[in-house]
Amino acid sequence: MILLQNISFGFPGGNLLFNHINLTIQSHTKSALVGSNGVGKSTLLKIIAGEIQPLNGNTNIRGNIFYVPQMFGNLNDLTIAECLRIDQKLHALQKITNGEVDEIYFETLNDDWDIEERCQNALEHWRLENFELTQKLEDLSGGQKTKVFLAGIQINQPDIIVLDEPTNHLDREGRKLLYDLIDKTDATVVIVSHDRILLNLVDTIFELSNQGIATYGGNYDFYAKQKEVEEEALQNDIHSKERALKKAKEKERETLERKQKLDARGKGKQEKSGVARIMMNTLRNNAEKNSSKLKSVHAEKISGISGDLRDLRSSLKNSDQMKVNFNDSNLHSGKILVTVEDINFTYGKEKLWKENISMEVRSGDRISVKGSNGSGKTTLIKLLLENIKPSEGKINKTEFNSIYIDQEYSLIDNDSTLYDFVQTFNDCAMQESEVKTLLSRFLFGKDTWDKKCGMLSGGERLRLLLCGLSIRNKAPDMIILDEPTNNLDLQNVEILTNSIKDYHGTLLVISHDEVFLQEIGIDRELMLG
Repeated sequence: MILLQNISFGFPGGNLLFNHINLTIQSHTKSALVGSNGVGKSTLLKIIAGEIQPLNGNTNIRGNIFYVPQMFGNLNDLTIAECLRIDQKLHALQKITNGEVDEIYFETLNDDWDIEERCQNALEHWRLENFELTQKLEDLSGGQKTKVFLAGIQINQPDIIVLDEPTNHLDREGRKLLYDLIDKTDATVVIVSHDRILLNLVDTIFELSNQGIATYGGNYDFYAKQKEVEEEALQNDIHSKERALKKAKEKERETLERKQKLDARGKGKQEKSGVARIMMNTLRNNAEKNSSKLKSVHAEKISGISGDLRDLRSSLKNSDQMKVNFNDSNLHSGKILVTVEDINFTYGKEKLWKENISMEVRSGDRISVKGSNGSGKTTLIKLLLENIKPSEGKINKTEFNSIYIDQEYSLIDNDSTLYDFVQTFNDCAMQESEVKTLLSRFLFGKDTWDKKCGMLSGGERLRLLLCGLSIRNKAPDMIILDEPTNNLDLQNVEILTNSIKDYHGTLLVISHDEVFLQEIGIDRELMLG
């Protein structure tokens, strides 16, 4: 069982990331934590895993935990055995096998006599049989590092499994193994992920926001439907408040007009009846006080409704207003853009692909490039972009313009300001005020326009790039996406999906996110092996 009570956390010199968070997760349940980028999901996972301590509050966690982090950079100097925290057990087993009978070795091993066999079976299961437990983590690819930690679940057999974006670098085969693990395990599972297939394997969704944690009893599809219902109710509340605001303003105007007419009529009667000047002044002052009081009452009511309306509007999703309205490509559909004839690429003396690749890319194609980790997907993209040359075969290209978007959004100049970067897309002489309005539409307020791009998160980099593409007068003929959803939260995946769905040019995509590929309308697959 996991129990968090009044948990608060903030970084030194900064605001609180979250404050007085309460969370209860029952044993043997499978849960996912969702929320916008930067809201603190990974931090909350680290608190659950015991990797960091909260500023205040209480944690009560029963059972041993195995934590699979999102980032592995600080672990590169460790061996696989050290990362999986089995190095001391393996050392103790070796000492005992060599005849040493010190009690400390038996206490360390703790009856785990089959630890070596479990390690071997786990590594084979995750297709890591060629790696030694003494090997440094830095020698492995991102997908292999993730698989090492997932193998650690099998080895350590924990009561609680904590996973932070575990599918980011996994190939299709690795994802299937992970789905099977989550489906069959009896352990308590807590996941942060944007992988909707994985999120549909849980039975509870916890949504972390600035308001705290909301609980949805069901998988991701159930959560998404509930959010649609909430969004519809929110829209109805907004329309109701808008009507109330309009009515309140009309009532204010009508009341003041009626008061002015009555005051004018009363003044005329008083003048005709010869009321003394001092009495007239007193009556006029009283009328002005009454008018002021009346205005104040209406202003207070209007201000209250306006405040409620602002709060409601701030709760709306931002994805709809951030769609990119791509212009159609000037190329006619079906025009041959790239012809690939029997190409291959050599690393050292080894060919990358068992069979040479031949293919055509035509205008309007939506192609998914698939293959396991290390199968050469990104290398193929570099060949098509002519960043590198094939070791054999040839590539013929016609004239067209393209944009390459990788998972780091490295097209963005980190030293540039946000405003200066989007201006590089301004080929239609859009006015400065229009550019800044568009930046605001993509959630970049005026306090961020002079901010350096290098300070942006993955989701913010996506939004900035989409903002730039919205400014450009002409859509690229081809968009190439290399694992574009890896560093995005679910809302930003939705923003990207909505934009790409409306794009009518040529699309070349590397992604293991099957739901994303389905939603953007992939019509052809190229499998590398």
